[in-house]
Amino acid sequence: MNKIAGYIEENRERFLEELFDLIRIPSVSAKSEHKEDMFRAAEYLRKSIMDAGAYKAEVYPTAGHPILYGEKMIDPSLPTVLVYGHYDVQPAEPFELWNSEPFEPVVKDGKIWARGADDDKGQLFMHVKAFELMERTGLLNCNVKFMIEGEEEIGSVNLEKFCQDHTEMLKADVILVSDTTMIEKDIPSITTGLRGLAYMEVEITGPDRDLHSGLYGGAVANPCNMLAKMIASLTDENNKITIPGFYDDVLIASDEERAEMAKRPFDEKDYKASIDVNALAGEEGYTTHERLGIRPALDINGIWGGYIDKGAKTILPSQAFAKISMRLVPDQNSEKIAKLFEKHFISIAPAGVKVKVESLHGGQAYVSPIDTIEYLAASKAMEESFGKKPIPVRSGGSIPIISTFEKVLGIKSILLGFGLDADAIHSPNENYPLFNFYKGIETIPLFYKHYADMKK
Repeated sequence: MNKIAGYIEENRERFLEELFDLIRIPSVSAKSEHKEDMFRAAEYLRKSIMDAGAYKAEVYPTAGHPILYGEKMIDPSLPTVLVYGHYDVQPAEPFELWNSEPFEPVVKDGKIWARGADDDKGQLFMHVKAFELMERTGLLNCNVKFMIEGEEEIGSVNLEKFCQDHTEMLKADVILVSDTTMIEKDIPSITTGLRGLAYMEVEITGPDRDLHSGLYGGAVANPCNMLAKMIASLTDENNKITIPGFYDDVLIASDEERAEMAKRPFDEKDYKASIDVNALAGEEGYTTHERLGIRPALDINGIWGGYIDKGAKTILPSQAFAKISMRLVPDQNSEKIAKLFEKHFISIAPAGVKVKVESLHGGQAYVSPIDTIEYLAASKAMEESFGKKPIPVRSGGSIPIISTFEKVLGIKSILLGFGLDADAIHSPNENYPLFNFYKGIETIPLFYKHYADMKK
């Protein structure tokens, strides 16, 4: 532990500046104008991994954005850890809501403020620096592989094929991921479950052009009105999803598991204050954490149509659109849910409009047992670093590729995240506490230590 703490202290400022150089690259995977930035970010990480001590690192082109692979194999008889992360980030818009430039990181109030500060550049870079630390201090006791993609924020569309094409190269004993959160800065936790995702876009078309609302309003179906009614009908008065067959495959959590979840510290007043709401909502009969971890959900991610600029324009719009995500739980299949949604949404369309439904991307839910060597090693590492045993939690979020790793590579993942719910990922003013960044670099080598010891 003294070697770890000493190396971090000696290199604190350098670690931060190197992370800042990565954050300054606007690697927004959803926008074609950032294509060159994606290659710049991948190359920056390739060089960082090589400088840290990897024997080789290479940027692999795909049909979309490139994937970086690097490794240091020190002894085939030792365990191999495959580190997964992503260098792509969400779009920064709306820019006017940021308190600083999104791609020019600043430190304020003990936090890094920038797009990607947490998700996932800050958390990913902890692994690069932890690897460097182990390599430079003689603590490296496992083989290490890196697989870092540039499409996580758009569904990891090319990563499954990459895994299929390189199964031998990617052989490992465990996949280590830092792209999740802890309960609080002083309450460590390990994510043991992720919800799946089915992400849809719908288009409602009425007349062949925008119409004068005085001349046609009340006589012609308004796509915006119709879309609002259709969306409202997707959940009932108890916030239960009304799509036929939606709950058929939901794995019901046992009373014992729900009792364990109830032990997680939770202050509803603080939770509401942190997002400035006066009440919480969700499926009747479940607690907030149960709604987030063991129950599915349906949300409108965006809705638009008609005239939305300043002032008035009295029209009956020709079209209306919405993006809709469904968070899924174990045993629900994202492709099946997408088909059920499409069939149902088309069936509830009123006369006078046409409906188009497109599935944008999705993935399966994931659950990791808490009695494996891999989990126990992560738990011991966090306990040693934080001074208290971490709590296993189910996350409401999704990392669709995690279930694909198990399906294609046959490897379980450990979700050793250090973010916080307050980090505003995907939102303006994303941030990442310096404490968490350095604590991650401290904890990761401890995972390697305990994992290698337990695998003997």
